[in-house]
Amino acid sequence: MFKNIKYMFFTSLVISSLILSACGAGNEQDIAIQTAVAQTVTAQNAQQAASTETPAPSPSALPILPTSAVSPATAVPSPTLPANPSKSDCAKASLVGETIPDGTIFAPGELFTKTWQITNTSTCVWDTSYKIVFWSGDVLGGAYVYNIPQVTGPGATLPVSLVLTAPSVDGTYRSEWALQTSDGIPFGVGMYSEPFYTTIVVSSSSKPAYTVTSVDYSVVRNPATGCPLNTRYKVFATFTTNGPLEFTYQWNQSDGNSQGGKGTIKMTEAGSRTVSREWMVQVGNSTNDRWMSITILAPEYKEFPPVSFSYDCKKP
Repeated sequence: MFKNIKYMFFTSLVISSLILSACGAGNEQDIAIQTAVAQTVTAQNAQQAASTETPAPSPSALPILPTSAVSPATAVPSPTLPANPSKSDCAKASLVGETIPDGTIFAPGELFTKTWQITNTSTCVWDTSYKIVFWSGDVLGGAYVYNIPQVTGPGATLPVSLVLTAPSVDGTYRSEWALQTSDGIPFGVGMYSEPFYTTIVVSSSSKPAYTVTSVDYSVVRNPATGCPLNTRYKVFATFTTNGPLEFTYQWNQSDGNSQGGKGTIKMTEAGSRTVSREWMVQVGNSTNDRWMSITILAPEYKEFPPVSFSYDCKKP
């Protein structure tokens, strides 16, 4: 655009000089006008060049940045999230007792409360965020999840009581349950962390088949060791019934002695009852194995396997 203006100005000067010449101006005047035009054009060219070019700065004009102002990019590590601590060490328990023996008979729809006594064998405190959760089998009308009822420290025993309902259809039912830590780890009882459970029988009969379902034995030697003149063996027999029952039992011994070994027990509900019998062994008697057993005489005859023990003369 500036170049066009220059040419237009130059053309105007030339035309002006020609007009002056035509009017009779002298040669000297023409020469002066032409010289002025040439100088003007030269000056315009110089000004145009100056306005369209930007001089490069000298090296001394460049800013010098300190080396500390420029540094390589440093990678920012991803934040390390804390690992969720597993509470598997807290998931340890043992079953030390329970109510309502397995095989207890209920009428259809009957309510009952089952209680398991569970000891905390871990090193953790179980707070009330721990839960009792249904594991498998039949829920027996209960909820699927409960909070444990109380804070239970290491070594303490927690009563786990559930109000359950017998189904409406006759049959045998099993309901399995487990505990659960506050971070969702389920666990049971014992070495193998097995669920604790109840097994019931539903009967709509007007005369349910109440009976002695089991007899469990334990033997205590007195004294525990040594070779005294007389050693007493005390055998404990624990009867379990599946309902209210009156029954008669008889002790049996391997030597045929049954004197004073008869008794009667009346149970008002399903449960257990323990009786005992002693056998004294003297030094010099045969060291062969001995045994005792229980026979139910009434209301129905039923024999239970014997428990065996040996006379051992062990010095401390």
